[in-house]
Amino acid sequence: MIGFLFFGQLALLATWACLAWALDAFGRRPHDTGPFDAIIVPGCAVRSDGTPSGALARRTRHAVELYQSGLAPSIVLTGGVGRFPPSEAAAAATLAISLGMPQTALILEEASTSTIENAAFAAECLDGASRHRVLIATDGYHCWRCRRIFSRHFETVSTAGSVPGPRLRVRGAMREVGSILKLLLSFR
Repeated sequence: MIGFLFFGQLALLATWACLAWALDAFGRRPHDTGPFDAIIVPGCAVRSDGTPSGALARRTRHAVELYQSGLAPSIVLTGGVGRFPPSEAAAAATLAISLGMPQTALILEEASTSTIENAAFAAECLDGASRHRVLIATDGYHCWRCRRIFSRHFETVSTAGSVPGPRLRVRGAMREVGSILKLLLSFR
């Protein structure tokens, strides 16, 4: 009986790890070519000093690079105030501007508290969102879930995954499997 439980747990862990690897691989695929109507950055935590967390900074830098390559005329930064002020969108905007992004090309959505709200509220920021073609700039392991969620609000959704270091990729992808399971269970 103990051997059966051990191998069952081992099989579950192996399946979880394979799913995490698949999410990471999906996020490292090349994104569709533009043009897009907007690039959207899903929010992520702000540090106690008011600066973007590593993930939010990575997503924002990636979005600015995509913007500077001419893929879209604007970037929508999403995320409300979490544990520390300012809003995730405002912290990301400060970084984007320091990277040479024109403030006039930034749209801030500062009320959302989840990826589902990031998508819904970003759609409210863009007139005719259901006809828009958007590019989501997020962490690679987050791309699959973002694509599914943002597709509820936009006609065409492509993702561009940033690639953190190996330790963060593994940890993030393993956590993301749980988030996807929760999302799938919430669909009825």
